Amino acid sequence: MLDPISFIGGGVMGEAIVQGLLSKGLLDSESITVGEPREERRKELKQKHGINVTTDNIKAARACKILVLSVKPQDLGSVMADLKGALLPNQMVMSIVAGAKLGTMSKGLDHNAIVRVMPNTPAQIGEGMSVWIATHSVVKKQLTQARTILQALGKELYVNDEKFLDMATAVSGTGPTYVFLVMEAMIDAAVHLGFPRHVAYLLVTETMRGSIIYAMRAARHPAELRNLVTSPGGTSAAALYQLEKGSLRTVLSKAIWAAYEQSKSLGEGKSVAVEKNDAS
Repeated sequence: MLDPISFIGGGVMGEAIVQGLLSKGLLDSESITVGEPREERRKELKQKHGINVTTDNIKAARACKILVLSVKPQDLGSVMADLKGALLPNQMVMSIVAGAKLGTMSKGLDHNAIVRVMPNTPAQIGEGMSVWIATHSVVKKQLTQARTILQALGKELYVNDEKFLDMATAVSGTGPTYVFLVMEAMIDAAVHLGFPRHVAYLLVTETMRGSIIYAMRAARHPAELRNLVTSPGGTSAAALYQLEKGSLRTVLSKAIWAAYEQSKSLGEGKSVAVEKNDAS
């Protein structure tokens, strides 16, 4: 069993962790507290999971040995100001706040034992990918508990350099967004061909799911798998020609780079302006 855990922020990802811990039997509901300012959300979390809820961040922090910061980046400053000096040395802080650096949180909280995590959306169903790092003040037992929490959400990868967190934000953290956009485009194209939307949805989602499972089991480079299904003069070759002509690789690369730059900027307390189309 894990030590008691509290969350500052009861949003989607915070709830995903709560759900993972409860479903895996790692904690009972009485050992979980969520600090959340919105009354409606507090009632919802209490009703769904039977956990403790409060509006008082200090109260939430004092109810745990593991404190998870699960607020939006723009709210982190006020949360740290609220909690500064209130944490005990033996408490571990785990942050899933995008872009928030270890040094920033350590200074803002006046606390040293901090774990920074970049999870992603599939964590909500236990199929997530979390990349994480910890300060040197996080002891062995706390590292084990952090890993146990993240394994309840799916796969986890520990890195030894914080620069990889911004990279992971752009690749795995933001990655589901790219996948959903491709799904949407394929479904719309199938509807344009004449399929009913529910049929298009089934065809696309099952094709993506099966392709990913196949790729993982085959353990071969995607380029090799693609070549295996691309016959000379065939339908795949015709489709790939248009994708390459449309610079799909370049656009994806630019998208990932933009997400990386935005993650770094969030850590510096600013954001990168989104480039507007010349025609706008």
